[in-house]
Amino acid sequence: MRKTLANPRLWIFVFSALAVSMFAIVDMGKKSPGPLSAVHERAPDLDGGGACSECHGGWRRSMSQACLACHADVASQVEAGSGLHGKIARSEIESCAHCHSEHHGSSFAMVNRQSFAAAGAPGGPEAFDHAFVGYAMEGKHLEADCTQCHVHANEEVLPEGARRFMGLERDCASCHEDPHEGRMTVRCAECHGQASFGDVSFARHDDFLPLVGGHAGVDCRACHGKGNEHALESLGRRAEGLSPAPRDCTECHVTPHRREFVAGTSALLSMEPGAACVACHRAEHESFRDERLTLSPEQHAISGFALDAPHDRAACADCHSAAEGDFAARHPGRGADDCRSCHADPHGGQFFDDGDGNGETNPRSCLECHDRHRFVPDAFTVEKHALTALPLTGRHRDARCDACHGRASEFLPRVFHGTPSDCDECHADAHRGFFASGTGEGEACSTCHLTTLFSEMPESGFDHGRWTRFDLSGAHAEAACEACHRPSDKKDALGRTFGRVADHFGRIEGCVSCHADPHGGAFDAKRLPAEVSGRKDCARCHGETSFRTLAAPFDHGLWTGFPLTGAHGAETCSSCHPTLRVPGAGQRTRERARGAACAGCHADPHAGQFVEKKSGRADCARCHESATAFSEIDFNHNIDSRFPLGDTHDRVACAGCHKPFVHEGKDVIRYRPLPTDCVDCHGDNAEPLKRRKREREGKR
Repeated sequence: MRKTLANPRLWIFVFSALAVSMFAIVDMGKKSPGPLSAVHERAPDLDGGGACSECHGGWRRSMSQACLACHADVASQVEAGSGLHGKIARSEIESCAHCHSEHHGSSFAMVNRQSFAAAGAPGGPEAFDHAFVGYAMEGKHLEADCTQCHVHANEEVLPEGARRFMGLERDCASCHEDPHEGRMTVRCAECHGQASFGDVSFARHDDFLPLVGGHAGVDCRACHGKGNEHALESLGRRAEGLSPAPRDCTECHVTPHRREFVAGTSALLSMEPGAACVACHRAEHESFRDERLTLSPEQHAISGFALDAPHDRAACADCHSAAEGDFAARHPGRGADDCRSCHADPHGGQFFDDGDGNGETNPRSCLECHDRHRFVPDAFTVEKHALTALPLTGRHRDARCDACHGRASEFLPRVFHGTPSDCDECHADAHRGFFASGTGEGEACSTCHLTTLFSEMPESGFDHGRWTRFDLSGAHAEAACEACHRPSDKKDALGRTFGRVADHFGRIEGCVSCHADPHGGAFDAKRLPAEVSGRKDCARCHGETSFRTLAAPFDHGLWTGFPLTGAHGAETCSSCHPTLRVPGAGQRTRERARGAACAGCHADPHAGQFVEKKSGRADCARCHESATAFSEIDFNHNIDSRFPLGDTHDRVACAGCHKPFVHEGKDVIRYRPLPTDCVDCHGDNAEPLKRRKREREGKR
């Protein structure tokens, strides 16, 4: 304790406090430092020397408490933390004189630019930000003069009971006439902005329908017209501004969709049909054709057209062009199998078919030939092609489609319908029209050819007689085709190697066209018949089995002019026509006969005595008429010789006059020449007689 009392700091504090108190007591006894402002001056409680405590407080309260005791409205703001004074920092509130100084006389304005500067508006009342007091001014309010709302703002001395800035209501109706006549329960600012009463926007409208996209800028009365349950006035009488049942899209908009689509979409989303529109049409869309509109594959399938491949890769505009006018034109309700509704017909209408019998043309489904997921490659199978006029068999199965189905020009579609099925329409005629000239009776190539190869033939084979009028029988039937149709080493322009008969044998004019005539034309003489029993050419004699086989017995006399009688008839053919060891010209196997003359086959026993000078031949038949034996002679000496036999000579034996002589080493009977005079044979006076004979002959 003693130490405390001896502390010099304590004594300094005590004396300082006493000094301050004495100065305060002395000061209280002095007069006011200056005259009061006009407002405070007229207050009776503030007049007199003892009135200072009314403003400056005393032992029990501070000056700020004294001020608030009179200015209850300011006290309310401070207590509630509202208004200008409720927003000012606590340290500033404790000193009212910081903003409102006093004792400057009646002409001094206690609310001045210094006051606004201390409140954060150095520019004065014109620059004061009303947002500081909870009222954001904008639009038309920023253009208004302060006195339009604060009528006493510029008065030097406020009327008693008046307020310069305080005391105004924020309710629009406090300044503006209420066109709704009090029927609206929501504040004006909920719908109207400060720029214009016509600038309407309900802030809570997004809770029901965001006013964006196509709904943005729509006049309220367009949806909330007078006289219906959704009128603005009707909404205002409800506590929350809601209709009993929120409206769906179909109350304002007529849906163009089919009922099946609407029902399917609502079931898919578990929504009411009238509200399911939002599945595709968003509030932010500008229109029902907004490019941001989306449709899920599941919804598209509900429309009756599932977006399976390849439609899953298509953009909406590819099928639903924005260039189309109304909804019905853009969305005509196409079926998934109706390809023509979107795709141009590349076939030029070839597959329109009169299928109902009423004369109208109906298109065949593209899916009959094409796969559902792609046009190329096509799905027109060989089995389907078999239903056309030309089933695809053999090499036709391997042919490219465009080999038969071409284009007349690059601007015309490929030809399918009406493509000819006749062979000669696609293939050049390797027969050069032979079977189209009447010979082949105009039948199809398939009669003789298979579709695998032209060289392959049906099991029935080629009817050579029918098609060429040359029956193959006998040896011809056994011969290979190449025997007459000699193949070529090189293909011709048509790819043919099978030889033509005419190319190798020339013009066909009978057997000799192919076969050399071993007879050298001997049987083609005009005197000979051209036809025998309906047979012509070589067939008059020969059969087709072999040249040695005769169709009928050979009439030797008719064909050769040498009848086979007597001994000739008993001889074999080889007696006159010996077999050749090596076939001769024309493949002849027998020698030709030596001729019709006897000397051709028989040796002349007369050593040429009967050969006539003019013809150079001997006429054996003059004496040897019988063909049975040469010994049978038919010779009349009186007629056939120059020496008639009288009765005397007729009794003489032939050998009496016809003596043998040697000719070329052989004994030959002399027949001519023989003398005819008597002295030539009888002895007397023989020499003179011979001489006279020679003389007579010399004179001749």
